[in-house]
Formats: sequence, C-alpha cells, structure tokens
Amino acid sequence: MMPVLRGRPLHVELRPSLGRNLAATSIPRRIILLDAEVLSRRGDFERILVHEIFHFVWVRLPNETRRSWEGVLARQLSVESRGELGWSADWRKRNLRRLDPQRRTAAWRRYVCESFCDTAAWLFAGLRVHEEFTLPPRARRSRRAWFVRNLPSTTPVSI
Repeated sequence: MMPVLRGRPLHVELRPSLGRNLAATSIPRRIILLDAEVLSRRGDFERILVHEIFHFVWVRLPNETRRSWEGVLARQLSVESRGELGWSADWRKRNLRRLDPQRRTAAWRRYVCESFCDTAAWLFAGLRVHEEFTLPPRARRSRRAWFVRNLPSTTPVSI
C-alpha cells in the first residue's frame, strides 16, 4: 500500500507533447507535466505519475535514509544484479562507471534517485508486469523490504 502523502498540493498537467520525454517535474513549482502519450498504454499513466510524485518524496527524505537506499543499490551492483524497474533508472545504471558509487558522482546520485522513483512506481502503481520491470526477483524483494522499513504505509510521507 502506498504511504500517505502530506504537503502542499501538486499540480498535474497533461500536455499534447513533451518531445522525447513522457514526463517532467518542477519541484520548486510543485508541478508535474505528463505527455498525453502516457494514456495510450494500460498502466503507463499510473506508473509514470507515481514515479514523478516520488521525486518530491526523494528530496524531502533525510540524508541518512537516502544513504540507506544507496546502500541497497551498491550491494545489488556488487553482485552484478542486472535490470531495473524502469527505463529512467535502467539507462543510467548501464552508463555507470565502476568507481561512481564509491565516489558518489553526479551520475551515481542521478541513478540512485531515478531508481528510487522507478521502484516506488513498481510498488505502488498497481502493475505487476511491465516490459521495463527487468530487475531479478531477489533484488526486487530487497527493495520492497527497504520501502516497508523506511516508508511504512502507516506513516505520512512529506512531499
């Protein structure tokens, strides 16, 4: 179950086209823009909207919690866990260099954020199967466990 979200309202707009992107978010303006194409495939609207909402969650998490998520991902990379739970994390993961996690490079931090948002979308958008859900079951279980521990559905989450 998705955590209860609390905070000022978010504005969501559907646009005829966002170019090559299906969504864009401005955290300072509290706006999510969605390309109308998200309505063409079952589940994409929900999956992409949840992903974008969780960008607001990510920026409000304490550093300790974000570092804990980094630890989950670093452990998965250390055993060469392939796949991801969405395109935005997948292409970033494939472009990481070996030392990016240790050095906490910008590429690593972007991957960590996108992976968090894609994982939230996998967990909370109501889809069990999607072509972008390529992460192995064992890695999915560890991510689900992290969310249960750190973002329980009974505790409101700030957005």
